[in-house]
Amino acid sequence: MLAQRTIKTLTRAVGVGLHSGQRVELTLRPAAENTGIVFRRIDLPEPVDIPVAAETVVDTRMASTLGRDGAKVSTIEHIMSACAGLGIDNLHIDITAEEIPILDGSAASFVYLLQNAGIAVQAAPKQFVRVKKPVEVRENDGKQEKWARLVPYHGFKLQFQIDFRHPAVDSTGQTVEFDMGTDNYSRDIARARTFGFTKDVEMMRSLGLARGGGFDNAIVLDDYKVLNADGLRYEDEFAKHKILDAIGDLYILGKPLLAAYSAYRSGHGMNNLLLRELLRHPEAWEVVSFDDEKAAPQGFGRLATIW
Repeated sequence: MLAQRTIKTLTRAVGVGLHSGQRVELTLRPAAENTGIVFRRIDLPEPVDIPVAAETVVDTRMASTLGRDGAKVSTIEHIMSACAGLGIDNLHIDITAEEIPILDGSAASFVYLLQNAGIAVQAAPKQFVRVKKPVEVRENDGKQEKWARLVPYHGFKLQFQIDFRHPAVDSTGQTVEFDMGTDNYSRDIARARTFGFTKDVEMMRSLGLARGGGFDNAIVLDDYKVLNADGLRYEDEFAKHKILDAIGDLYILGKPLLAAYSAYRSGHGMNNLLLRELLRHPEAWEVVSFDDEKAAPQGFGRLATIW
């Protein structure tokens, strides 16, 4: 049987929110079979549990934000990406503020936290959402065109193409393909950092965003070049970060996908629209599990290695 996973022990981190700039404590706790991933706002007078689900996404401006009973938790995509990359099905995530800490701007710190806590194999079968028919969302035409698509595939692979029309970004890889079953998430995707442009900072901060951003947790670009002294971690780090975000956004479905995802200039909003479009068509998907691990997609039974 291909089984569900949680972590073995409690683990903690402290950081600041990328957009809020607010200090936040994060505690990851093991969860029972079939719990899913549940965020818990422990800073509120009455703690509120916010389960991960496509329908609980309430905002996708610059990040994916969940909400329930007036409580929110934002910028969840990096920790969700790490959970997807390591195959974590069940987890309690306690936070002391509205925004998940940005840490180094990638998913690598969350991968480290999860692996440091240890991965526990559980007694219940892992459930997947298997896509049976293509589903697509699309916006705009011409230079403003953007789209995202899911098609049937025995596994989970992603292809993402960026187009920022910026000299420093254009000089790097514009398209990335990644297969969760055969490639190495921790090594090849998890370290890709979020990025931003100095020309946008003033506008973003006027909207209450990017208050915690800086060179230690983001790639920063002016009109011509990368300003970080240490440069890029990957030659195609910009496109790889979009893959990282997409993995996290799609895992908000609540179960891992068996599908091939492809996208052009997509983002948090379009990724959530894609999930909602999939759920609107019950004939396009089904929930499956694998009693025989050999029948599961290649690589899904192995525990992720450390880098």
